[in-house]
Amino acid sequence: MPPRLVSAPLLEAREVTKRFTVSAGLLRGRRALDAVNGVSLKLERGEVLGLVGESGCGKSTLGRMLLGLLAPTSGEIRLDGQAVSAFDARALARRVQPIFQDPYSSLNPRKTVGAIIGLPLEVHGIEADATARRKRVAEVMEQVGLASRLLHNYPNQLSGGQRQRVAIARALVMRPQLVICDEPTSALDVSVQSQILNLLQEMRRELGLTYLFISHNLAVVEHLATRVAVMYLGRIVEEAQTAQLFRVPRHPYTRALLDSVLTPEPGRGVPDTQLGAAYPNPLDPPPGCTFHPRCARALPQCGTQAPGTKVDPAGRIACHLY
Repeated sequence: MPPRLVSAPLLEAREVTKRFTVSAGLLRGRRALDAVNGVSLKLERGEVLGLVGESGCGKSTLGRMLLGLLAPTSGEIRLDGQAVSAFDARALARRVQPIFQDPYSSLNPRKTVGAIIGLPLEVHGIEADATARRKRVAEVMEQVGLASRLLHNYPNQLSGGQRQRVAIARALVMRPQLVICDEPTSALDVSVQSQILNLLQEMRRELGLTYLFISHNLAVVEHLATRVAVMYLGRIVEEAQTAQLFRVPRHPYTRALLDSVLTPEPGRGVPDTQLGAAYPNPLDPPPGCTFHPRCARALPQCGTQAPGTKVDPAGRIACHLY
């Protein structure tokens, strides 16, 4: 029998690190900061991978590297089995598109809705004819629920939800394979958030899209993602299917994140996550397991031994306690 061909993941990061040189303070010179430290991820076609963690943990930096906006210091990123570094910027943009966090700053205030959505087509020469471009813009506006009367409006004439729909339309007009969503609902009201999330799900089903969904909102991730990776201080500490991770979190940090979610139940107050108020200094990360100073279950060896990585049916677990 001929050997069975195994298709490569749509997107794969292999031991990716991003190091910046930053000022350590007055008279202290400059030091290295590893915003992303040895991250490995696989994103299969058609899935939604949720990437969660506290602010400053490196989620957006990783997203920018996957978009090709930042080059990794070390490691490799592959798209459809090919190194991203082998793509030119235009070829990569046709296959991977972003939806950024703030629709109030990600849209050019001097351009109309039609011009914003149609600009990628013009830049990449996808529709050379102006009539064809207008037709494609009208089609994608209808897909994302934007009325045709808004075609000549400017961003300041739109609501927050409408602006984010414009950002989604701008990404989808290129017909990409992968969309990297960096906190796409955090700047919106709760009622509008649900509309945008439902739209993203609908577009995924209709167009066969794959999403990397970066967020700190666990409720949103649970609703949208098929698989979740938890990031702490530049590293992935746990990765599992969404239902499994929310039902049986294996890493102490994941448990603390889930415990931090506020509930509407009267009298419950602010949850005690036992994490403390102090976040480690990324310029001087703790030795051993970087989470051990905040971990309620830390053992003496956690301060000297970096956690190992094992693979089991529940997912990847970077903590030797579990």
